[in-house]
Amino acid sequence: MEMQPLLMNTPSDDDGDAELGVLTRARTKRPPLYKVMLLNDDYTPMEFVVHVLERFFGMSHAEAFEIMLTVHKKGLAVVGVFSHEIAETKVTQVMDFAQRHQHPLQCTMEKE
Repeated sequence: MEMQPLLMNTPSDDDGDAELGVLTRARTKRPPLYKVMLLNDDYTPMEFVVHVLERFFGMSHAEAFEIMLTVHKKGLAVVGVFSHEIAETKVTQVMDFAQRHQHPLQCTMEKE
């Protein structure tokens, strides 16, 4: 936790000089964010990838289609940036869903 000073005015002395006191307040650090990525493979149908992006990442059909094409052409694409817990949940959901549908789609996460 980082401490940041705050200045506080105190009542004036008889000679008119104001005293300055220092208060500190705790400043919480933002938690690190994680990129969730989909990886290309030669077997998972493009329609399935679009469905995954719509279902688990809340994308419109057009957005999901664009990201799917990026995965297909470049080998991977970042599909979202989340806190650790949410990223981990998304990866697990996608991997479980792909496995249940017998597709080898891979989803990973890494610190941003």
